[in-house]
Amino acid sequence: MSDAHGVARDQLRAFVERIERLEEEKKTIADDIKDVYGEAKSMGFDTKILKKVIALRKKDDQERMEEDLILDTYLHALGMIETAPEGAE
Repeated sequence: MSDAHGVARDQLRAFVERIERLEEEKKTIADDIKDVYGEAKSMGFDTKILKKVIALRKKDDQERMEEDLILDTYLHALGMIETAPEGAE
């Protein structure tokens, strides 16, 4: 086998091993997050709502406002809320 093939094989092995290590770290972190949610639940917090809060915190104000306006528009169209959002009608 030529040196080029050996180098490519070594690089490929290095990439695979790095990805495997990162996947293991990702699993460990996911387990840690699950444990924190379990702890929060045991303290009486609603984990479903907690996950929504975390998702909202990832978004900027403008993105949240746009999503809220669209949600309100849909809810109004379905008769689930009485007042239409500003600028929707």
